Amino acid sequence: MPLVCLTDFREHAREHLSKSTWDFIEGGADDCCTRDENMAAFKKIRLRPRYLKDVSKVDMRTTIQGAEISAPICIAPTGFHRLAWPDGEMSTARAAQAASICYITSTYASCSLEDIVAAAPRGLRWFQLYVHPNRQINKQMIQKVESLGFKALVITVDVPKVGNRRNDITNQVDLMKKLLLKDLGSPEMGNVMPYFQMSPIDPSICWEDLSWFQSMTRLPIILKGILTKEDAELAVKHNVHGIIVSNHGGRQLDEVPASIDALTEVVAAVKGKVEVYLDGGIRTGNDVLKALALGAKCVFVGRPILWGLAYKGEHGVKEVLDILKNEFHTSMTLTGCRSVAEINQDLIRFSRL
Repeated sequence: MPLVCLTDFREHAREHLSKSTWDFIEGGADDCCTRDENMAAFKKIRLRPRYLKDVSKVDMRTTIQGAEISAPICIAPTGFHRLAWPDGEMSTARAAQAASICYITSTYASCSLEDIVAAAPRGLRWFQLYVHPNRQINKQMIQKVESLGFKALVITVDVPKVGNRRNDITNQVDLMKKLLLKDLGSPEMGNVMPYFQMSPIDPSICWEDLSWFQSMTRLPIILKGILTKEDAELAVKHNVHGIIVSNHGGRQLDEVPASIDALTEVVAAVKGKVEVYLDGGIRTGNDVLKALALGAKCVFVGRPILWGLAYKGEHGVKEVLDILKNEFHTSMTLTGCRSVAEINQDLIRFSRL
């Protein structure tokens, strides 16, 4: 039977991945309240369709940081793609290139950056950075991604300490040493995890440090993990180029707002001075439309990409993206939106249910 929605890919991945891998991918922090609310919050928003608007032609194209993408549906940074498929991030990059969308490559990629770029040399790629305590290592990494043609630096700000992920604790998983060696194979298989990727994240990083990163690169700097107007205002004050509203898929601090619920506050705070994106809970084309109606320039998809990888590698990711794009096209058509620019807050209302 064909897989026709993202939930189908989730069930297939759950059935075919090892328990430790599945628990790692799906796990959230503590009681997983925020992980689950990321999806449930979308269902509290209802659409207000407008008709008789000539939707014979619907254009999903938009731009992020000045680069055109085929639809406002891109790939969020997630680590260790070889857990789901042997070619890992290389397959993900190929699918993103074929779909003409952006792929944010994680610091914790399980393929080398050189191999990822070689697999999809024409793809639009950003790099997600976990800040290392050693400034020289950060500098070397930034210089490397610049030389490889990455177009933006995405600094994750919500991991001064790894969240309390009970699944990993229950499975006694030391991600860096046990899960990777077990599922990805022995070090003889190649440069699976460079030293940088197995190293700690700097808990001392603060707003004042952003100027150092800005002095190191000409790439636009995006902050990932912002949830409040206060931090959004500080991001603008410190001259960043974009914000990804995100709670790390509910994997960091539990009982924070769902990403879609935090989006309005952040969009209002930046006053159009920087682009705002969203990740967390995107499962349908309607979800994409709702996020854009509330002010997101683009959404980034996390776990469903790994489900697609687990299904058929590059082709599975392509299927996931195609489903989301087709659903989004349907959502635009049935709400009377002929272009992304026509999507606005008049199209939605919040349900009391």
